[in-house]
Order: sequence, then structure tokens, then C-alpha cells
Amino acid sequence: MTGLSFDPLLGWPLVAAIAGLAVLVTIWSLWRGLRGWALRGLAGLAVAAALAGPALESGIRNKLSDIVILLDDRSASQSLPGRTEQTDAALAGLERQLATLPDTEIRRVTVSDAEDGTLIGAALTRALAAEPQTRVAGVIAVTDGQSHDPAMLPKTAPAPVHVLLTGAPGDWDRRLVVEESPAYGLIDQPVTIRVRIEDQGAVPAAIAASPAKLRVLIDGEQSRSLDLPPGIPLDLPVVPQHAGQNVVSIGFDAPVADTPELTDRNNSAAIQIQGVRDRLRVLLISGEPHAGERTWRNLLKSDTNVDLIHFTILRPPDKMDAVPVDEMSLIAFPTQELFLERIRDFDLIIFDRYKVRGILMPQYYDNIRRYVEEGGAVLVSAGPEMSSVESLNLSPLGAILPGRPTGRIYDQPFLPRLTEDGQRHPVTAGLPGAPREGSDSHWGRWLRMSQVIPDSRAQVVMTGAEDQPLLIMNRVGKGRVAMLNSDQVWLWGRGFEGGGPQLELLRRIAHWSMKEPELEEEALLADVSGELSVTITRRTMAEIAKPVRITRPDGQTVTVELAPIGPGRFTARWTAPGPGLYRMTDGDITRVMALGPAAPREFEETVASGEKLGSLPEVTQGAVLRLSDGIPSLRTVREGRPAHGQGVSGDWIAITPRGASSTTGITHRPLLPGWAWLAIISGLALAGWLAEGRGWRLRRT
Repeated sequence: MTGLSFDPLLGWPLVAAIAGLAVLVTIWSLWRGLRGWALRGLAGLAVAAALAGPALESGIRNKLSDIVILLDDRSASQSLPGRTEQTDAALAGLERQLATLPDTEIRRVTVSDAEDGTLIGAALTRALAAEPQTRVAGVIAVTDGQSHDPAMLPKTAPAPVHVLLTGAPGDWDRRLVVEESPAYGLIDQPVTIRVRIEDQGAVPAAIAASPAKLRVLIDGEQSRSLDLPPGIPLDLPVVPQHAGQNVVSIGFDAPVADTPELTDRNNSAAIQIQGVRDRLRVLLISGEPHAGERTWRNLLKSDTNVDLIHFTILRPPDKMDAVPVDEMSLIAFPTQELFLERIRDFDLIIFDRYKVRGILMPQYYDNIRRYVEEGGAVLVSAGPEMSSVESLNLSPLGAILPGRPTGRIYDQPFLPRLTEDGQRHPVTAGLPGAPREGSDSHWGRWLRMSQVIPDSRAQVVMTGAEDQPLLIMNRVGKGRVAMLNSDQVWLWGRGFEGGGPQLELLRRIAHWSMKEPELEEEALLADVSGELSVTITRRTMAEIAKPVRITRPDGQTVTVELAPIGPGRFTARWTAPGPGLYRMTDGDITRVMALGPAAPREFEETVASGEKLGSLPEVTQGAVLRLSDGIPSLRTVREGRPAHGQGVSGDWIAITPRGASSTTGITHRPLLPGWAWLAIISGLALAGWLAEGRGWRLRRT
């Protein structure tokens, strides 16, 4: 390959000005009839040519092959029945046809599932950017047309873009659409989930006219079922039953038809609603003023999520003095309203060194007992009065207390210690500074406690003087009762002999009584750290934990063995095979967990269509064809001509050969050396001068 190039010594505007000036001088000379006008014009043009720097370039031209981008969609929706086989056959046929074309290369681009769905637009944009635009002869995409990044699709392409759709014209699907769902909800307060049924594709007439039977499950337990016609939004009220994660599963069975729907993966949805309490309502009744009375008050008032009502009995009925009652309290003690009418408004009732002295009538204690059995909670912080004739144990409330006082009081220093149950129980396990075996570390001592005999069903988690029960916890009916057999916990807050975790212990006791999920002694937890990676934790008071059986969305089961990681803690790490709703149980506790969406984005729309790819095929004169009509034949056409059509044997698509090439071994040498230009310019100028001089002499003669 040889060609002429220019490397001007001055800017092109100056070179053009010199050439134009030479032409003007030549025209003027001709008009005046001067001899030598042609030679002087040629000299001026020679000056302009010399300044333009003409040079000869020679090199070797290499023809480049054309590139065809073959996009292979391997997303989840392409795994629907028949589509994988269609895709494999189409790709194999296209590769055979492209292999017969001379100077043609294939760039295979595979699109798989991403967190945001099928990103065909991004894959196509990257593929076009990676290749020289002058070599791209065509783009062929084998897909179902489901693209979830339409903004990333290129507006145009340097060659025709063809889309070959998998699936069949008779495909149809019915799916569940969740339009609105809350992330949080108040416990025992209804929240609304808006859903609708949507039909897609060629739905049989009998199916289109029939409603779907919707089932609603909360934590795996069926809540209700109802019929919902397609296309009608429905507001479902759902009530979170407990604090923490509430998994709401909504779904319907696949419709029965001669031609089944494409998939039932989008017939259900799992919604996770975090249950939260509006406000924790606590009633604190102090029997008499004492050094640790403000401990409970300060703890509960420091929690902004707690509504506290506190009554302190400053003067018992048997105390006689001349002080009027209205000067002893701001308001009268509303015993009937609190213990008969509004007792179920409270999440926890605390008796702090309370004595039975006739302020509360027996029926009030009996009502408190029923309140606990129906799901309430009572916490007793006992002092010496528990071992006296005014003990709460002698009231109707004694039937639910976890310990029976003997009447003995240990008036001596002692070190609170955890029992074996206490090392497993979440209320006391892991308390800061807990004494360890073989270590001299210990908490500060307490100075007094009452002796009690624990109930056989209760759990003793802390012991005190002479290894007697110090903290006892028990479940009664649906409720809970805790009993702290000392009023000396305030010594830890004062730092006596090093102190101890006073606030943390009291906070845990109170929150366990109010059924906070993180303090349940028997719990099966699932922590989803990755998309499908799950850490299973079993918290139990037993010494061993049973294997966990996990039921997958397709009904298959797998058993996972748990390994101990601490007292009452067993764990295992498990990776799910795919997203969906899983149920796990160890025989005692059942838990439902949702991994990813129950209906992934890939299955939101399953009927194959080229609408999501926009106008790109039309703009590039490409085609959108269905593989169910057969694999199109491949041709070549000139650039700018239609790249698809109907032939005798069926549809055909075309690529446009680009004829690109590269040049190597380029040499660059001036057309003439500088002295030659100087000689030419000087010669022409001299010849013009001589011609003009000879003409003057002739005129004189």
C-alpha cells in the first residue's frame, strides 16, 4: 500500500494563503498582459507545495476478520421447560453457519443471574465496548427477552442486532404480585399487605375466569384462605404475633389446565415483618422505702421504650399518726383500676419488698395470678419481709411464685454465683465479670438474702449464701415469674467490693419477663449472612441439641448436625441450594426462614417477549424472531440494507461484513528533498524574470 501524505511546515491556513496569493498574482499578470505570468504563478504554487510537506507513505495492508457477538442468556427464567434445549440448539446452529463464513470470528457472551435480575443491557454494552466498532458485523441474542436494566441498553449499534426468543406462542403464567408490604409492625396490631393476582400470556379462558385460592401463613401456621380473582388488588390485614422476625407466606396452588403454566415459582411470596412493641408498660410497686428502691426506678426510667407507673407505700394502714392522707401522696392508690380493670394493659408487674398489709384485697392477688397464667409477667424482688407473716407467699399470689420461703434469713456476706443452668440461661449467661472456675475473679458480695425452697419446675440460675437459690425463674401457664431473694443488688451499683453487672442483670430479668426474643432460653435462630448462607443457632437449657431438619421449597429435606460452641449454645453453618421459603425444626421448635425472594425477579415475568429490549433491533435493521418457528438461516448483506427477511425455506437474518484492515511496516519519506524544491522554485522564478525582461526589450525595439 503506497499513498501520499502531507506534513506542513506551517499551518494549513498560511499554506492556503500563499497558494491563493500566487493565483491572484498570476491572474493580475495575465490581465496586464505581462510576459512570464505562468512561470511566476508556478513558482508561487511550488512555494505552497514545498511548505505543505508532501511525503510518500508505503506499508503492508492486512485484512481484519469480522466479529459477530453471540449473546447466550442463561438466567433462571431460561431454565423453564423447553427453553434450555431451544437455546442449545440455536447456538449450535448459529455457530455452524458462522463457521462457514470467511474471515468471521465469534465472541460468545454469557448472561447469568445477578442480584438485580438479568442484566442483558449491561452485558451487551460491555461486549460492544470491548470490540473495535469497525469490525462488529452483527449481534445475535438468544434469550427470552427478560431484561431488568433497560436503561443500560445501547441506543444503537454499528451492525444489525437480532433477538431470537425462546419459549412458545402458547405460553402463559399466573403469578402473585405484592404491591405493598410493611417492614415493621406493632405486636398484636394489624398491618396491611396489598396483593393481586396477575395473568400473563395466552391464558386459557377457563383459567382466566376462575379465581385463585389464596393461603396466608404466619410463621408456618395457616392464618386464613380466600378466593381472589385476577387483576383485583386485595388488602390483607396481618397481625405480628411476637417481637422479632415474623415470616408471612402468601401463595396459591398452580391452576390445573391442559397446558400447564410456565412455573409455580411466582405463585407465592415470603414477607418478613419485624415485630416491635409500641411501648413496654411496667407497674412497679415498692412496699417501703429502702436503699435499693431507686434501682428499679432508675433502670426502667432510663429505657425510653418503657412506660413506668411507680407506687411506693410510705405509710402502712396500721401506722397511726396525725398526718392527713392527702399530704402523704399526690394521688390516691387506684387499686381497683390497676388490678381489676386495667391489669392486662401492663407487660410486667414488679413487687419490690412488698408486704401483705391489707392494702390489696385477696381478689386483687387472685386477679394477678390469672393475669400471669394468661400471658402476663410478675417479678418479685424480695427482702426480709418474704420470710415474715406478711409474705406474698401467704397471699393467693403464692400459688405461682417459683419458690416457697422457709422463714430463715441469711444475714451474712456471700458471693453470688451462677449455677449450671445459669451458665446456659440467656438472662445470666455471659454476664460481665462472671466468676470462672480456676480463677480468683468474682463479683462483689451481698449482705442479706432469704432462704426459699424452689419449685421443682423452676430454674435456679444464681445461688447465694450456702449455695441457696438467689435468682429463680419459672413459666406459669402462658406467663412468667421471676424471684430475686435479696434486696442487696444495689450494692453492685455502688461498687461495693468491686460491684457487679447490676443494671445488665436487672435489665435482662425484666426483658425476659416481657418475652423479649433475644432472651428466650429455648430458641432456634437463623442468621442469613450471605444471599444463601445461613448460620443456624440452637439455644437450649439441655446438655445436647438435636439435629435440625430443613425442608426445602420443593419439599425435600436435609438434616444438619449442630456443634456446641458454649454452655447451652449449638451452631452449624449451612448453604441453601437456592432462594425460597425454608422450614427448619428439631422436633421441639419450628422456624420459617425466607432466603432471598420466594419469587425471584427472574420469575416476575416469564412469558418470552422482545419488548424489554426496546427499539434496538428496529434501529439497527435487525429482527425479533421466535425459535419455535425454527432456527433462521444466516446471510450477509451490504451495510445499510435490510438484515432480515422471509425466504423459501423460512426466516433469515444477516450480518454486514465490514472489510476492516490494518496497515503495518509504514515508511515515510519526503516527495522531494529541500534542495530540489529550492531549485524548482528558483528556476521558475528566474525563468519568469527573464521572460518578462525579454518582452520589455522587444517593446523598446
